[in-house]
Amino acid sequence: MPFNFPILLTWLRVALIPLVVGVFYLPDTWLSPFEKGVASTTIFIVAAVTDWFDGFLARRWEQTSSFGAFLDPVADKLMVAGALLELVHLQRVSAVIAFVIIGREITISALREWMALIGASKSVAVSSLGKIKTTAQMVAIPMLLYYDVLFDVLDTRLFGAWLLLIAAVLTVWSMFYYLRRAWPLIKETTEKME
Repeated sequence: MPFNFPILLTWLRVALIPLVVGVFYLPDTWLSPFEKGVASTTIFIVAAVTDWFDGFLARRWEQTSSFGAFLDPVADKLMVAGALLELVHLQRVSAVIAFVIIGREITISALREWMALIGASKSVAVSSLGKIKTTAQMVAIPMLLYYDVLFDVLDTRLFGAWLLLIAAVLTVWSMFYYLRRAWPLIKETTEKME
């Protein structure tokens, strides 16, 4: 297993995931509900910044590795799933929306793994649609963790809910996009196996 600074940042992101959720389980005598939201939001944003930074540094310093390519998306999906499950628990997100987003991540991860096995991973490489979906999620989730009015101007509860709904729609759209691209290869491979 290679170890370098970009991979260290990815491991840091993995380590921050329980903190994003765990803050909400601290006694109210330690942190008020508002302070828990601020703390969780801050930790999530730090983790999200490491997501951008580790990939940037790995490419810039030519320290990319197959292990890093594996760990990075796993850390991203764990971070999003953990935050969404906590938001469902706090009744800030519908369980249906969380299921759609998490279910899509599982489906596309399995599809990418299978496509890699048959040597066609480029068919399901990350698209611009997937990047827009991820951006919408990564902005919506900290807003819903914060769950208050920001700077007396932005109601993060309303804006975060709408943005996460948009992310869920993009999630389904991008899933069908990837499945449509992979379908000819899936069909060809299954026909060969029959």
